[in-house]
Amino acid sequence: MEINFKEYLMIIKKRLWLIVLVVLVTTILTALYTSSNYQPIYQASTKLIVNKTVEQDQLGREQIDYGAIGVNIALMNTYKEIIRTPAIMDKVVQRYPDLNVSSDQLISIVNVSNLNETQVMTIVARHFSHEKAVRIANAVSDVFQTEIPKIMKVDNITILNRAKVQDNPAPINQKSNQYLILSFVGSLAVMIGLTFLLDALDDTLKTDEDIRQVFEVSTLGYIPKVKSKALRTKQKNKSRKKAGEPSYAKTIH
Repeated sequence: MEINFKEYLMIIKKRLWLIVLVVLVTTILTALYTSSNYQPIYQASTKLIVNKTVEQDQLGREQIDYGAIGVNIALMNTYKEIIRTPAIMDKVVQRYPDLNVSSDQLISIVNVSNLNETQVMTIVARHFSHEKAVRIANAVSDVFQTEIPKIMKVDNITILNRAKVQDNPAPINQKSNQYLILSFVGSLAVMIGLTFLLDALDDTLKTDEDIRQVFEVSTLGYIPKVKSKALRTKQKNKSRKKAGEPSYAKTIH
């Protein structure tokens, strides 16, 4: 049976209140869930440079050792792995007990990166507390700078800048409306599909075309459906009209 666009709208309109109710409740519950489970994550970073590339010549003049630059760049990957090992993190835990974190937690919190073909290395710490992320980044940098000469037998680490506490830090995981949009669209699509499914399962006769197909007869007339509100209004008007009519006295002869 063909259904035109107008009939589709009538099917949706018939259960519009249910569609709106379910979509509204689903969206509100999704908003409450995402808000209650949202926890901001803050990031702090320090920069270090592997910079022992200047040597003195025979006349006491300083000159850049370009061979040392290549060696330092080659050591960057080694330094990145050393930082995220218990050899460094255990020292951080010992020297900074007020951080209240274990070495395993520090390894998961701290990340190290470097710019390609440069001697600059960045230590990044992420935590639910911005202040604690700053303290962890600075603590790891300090320990690494003091411990690397003992491990690698070379003192070539300098801290370029330290992490600082900001007045209004912005979390790196900003709130997103993605789940709200998905919840709204998903619940709306499900309810519209369910509405058409219920209508397809409803085998009652709704139109004169349905009657002709089932009984093979034509309709002679319609009995309109009167809403209870309209019926009450009509009865009320009728009562007012009767109350306003003049009363007549009957004379008995």
